[in-house]
Amino acid sequence: MRYPAWKYVLILIVIAFSTIYALPSLYPDEHAVQISGSKAGMQIDDTIVKRAEQALQKANIATHDNTFTNNAALLRMSDDKAETQLKAQEVLRRSLGDEYVVALNLAPTTPAWLQSLGAKPMKLGLDLRGGVHFLLEVDMDKAISQRMETSATELRRQFRESKINFNQLSLAKNEITVRFANNEDRNKAMDFLRSNGNEYAQQALATADGSVLKLQYSDTKRQEIETYAVEQNLTTLRNRINELGVAEALVQRQGSNRIVVDLPGVQDTAEAKRVLGRTANLEFRLVADQNDQLIDPYTQQYNGQTVPAGTELFAYESLDSGKQLLLQRQRILTGERVQDARSGMSQDSGGAEVNITLDSAGGKLMAAATRNAVGKRMAVLFIENKQRISYVTDPETGTQSEVRTPYTESVIINAATVQAVLGSSFRITGLDSPQEASELALMLRAGALAAPMYFVEERVVGPSLGQDNIDKGLLSTQIGFILVAIWMVVFFRLFGLIADFALVLNLAMILAVMSLMGSALTLPGIAGIVITIGMAVDANVLICERIREEMRWGASPKQAIVAGYDRAYNTIFDSNLTTFIVALILFAIGTGPIKGFAVTLMIGIVCSMFTAITVTRAIVQLIYGKRRNLKKLSI
Repeated sequence: MRYPAWKYVLILIVIAFSTIYALPSLYPDEHAVQISGSKAGMQIDDTIVKRAEQALQKANIATHDNTFTNNAALLRMSDDKAETQLKAQEVLRRSLGDEYVVALNLAPTTPAWLQSLGAKPMKLGLDLRGGVHFLLEVDMDKAISQRMETSATELRRQFRESKINFNQLSLAKNEITVRFANNEDRNKAMDFLRSNGNEYAQQALATADGSVLKLQYSDTKRQEIETYAVEQNLTTLRNRINELGVAEALVQRQGSNRIVVDLPGVQDTAEAKRVLGRTANLEFRLVADQNDQLIDPYTQQYNGQTVPAGTELFAYESLDSGKQLLLQRQRILTGERVQDARSGMSQDSGGAEVNITLDSAGGKLMAAATRNAVGKRMAVLFIENKQRISYVTDPETGTQSEVRTPYTESVIINAATVQAVLGSSFRITGLDSPQEASELALMLRAGALAAPMYFVEERVVGPSLGQDNIDKGLLSTQIGFILVAIWMVVFFRLFGLIADFALVLNLAMILAVMSLMGSALTLPGIAGIVITIGMAVDANVLICERIREEMRWGASPKQAIVAGYDRAYNTIFDSNLTTFIVALILFAIGTGPIKGFAVTLMIGIVCSMFTAITVTRAIVQLIYGKRRNLKKLSI
């Protein structure tokens, strides 16, 4: 019955590890609000926290243990009520303005000494804890106008390639107006459009100076664009949530133009809100040739003349810098062509940068645009759609209503000289901070939003299955565990008591591993734990029955222990392996609750193999291993 010392050391390490990393799950969370900058890298200091505390004090809302976490302020509600949390968020939004993101959160109460060891509470799914609920609305008018801009540029190219003469092509209020010299050219254009998809509602007009053709999207085309906008935004949101590492999130469509996002468990909801709602895109354009003549080289300000046709004026480096650049209106490509984006630090300047990889079509467009632009400057234009929130008081009732006004910020973040023909890979420098570079890379990597989205509603939601169902699920687990523990002691005495200790350690290991992995525990996951308890007991039953059988065949107690563990091992391993493979298949092809069940089952199988065989045998060795005249076993 010799047992190596290294196994005892391993068991002690596992027990200590499981205890430390399972303990945080015993501490409940409390309601809080989190304040962070509207842009990544924006610093939050004591003055913001003091402003927030003063605003809450005026509203008679008490907080405690206000702290900084990841460049964000976390204010905990003293009475820990959801109503108080919502009121605090509204007060702070009005007090701090649009420069800061005020998000609902659940603050952990884990002791500092556990946090210093990296121990965090296990995440719970929406069905057990609830989480943060966002309702976002897709701006369909913006989706149509953005597509119209692309269509106008494409029509110019198609008319030129097809040698259709036109005098002017302009876009206003989602309507393209094309002016022709005569009716013959106009009719040729109309026939061309009908033969190439017929996606426009055409209106032919005669004027004093020629023929005019007005184009608007047909109802079928508009519906197609709106459907695409919602579906593309759904895909992008899911990708962004995956990049944030939020487990068991729910993203689904609601109605014709709204998207519901439910984020379970404790996470940085301020960052999630900023990243989810941020409709950012990049445009690559060449600096206009007239820039050097119209921009003052000392102040870098535009001289006030009329902006030349085919060009646009934008702020350079930041909105507050005072610098400006004149760019060509025609875009080389947009962020939709980005296949991969990774943030890093520039070896040349030491500043933050984003390394961009384009898809094949984007690489061809970039190569074609820069082939004749070597020596010229190319600018990277960062475009972000935002909302400005204001409050209007009704003169009759005195009640205040929230008014959201959408607006667009466009800033040139980089303008560099093209040294050679560019391809599918290049880098963007000139970013303010590593955090901003990381967030920009995340959004580009996750994909561009087809249209801006705005937050319509935000709240903390309760458990979706109801507290009564949750209590019954937990009660069934507790009753099952107690009955199994009693049964083991009654039938197998001391060996049963050892098996019960292994079961407790098994549960602690499951909690510790799931906490470290960041997996969310759901109600189906609890079912997986219950099955794991049964399988762990089954392994010990096999071992104990095998030991009894060996003793009936005349083996000594020590020989029976060795033979019982050795000969039962193959059976236990085979049964657990087949179950693990089934759980792995469920995880690979399942979704939602099925994945939650499969995760806990796989973790539980691995942990039960260790506790049922290694841990119990080590304890048996400590009790019986050094007894020389051992006559019987308590089994």
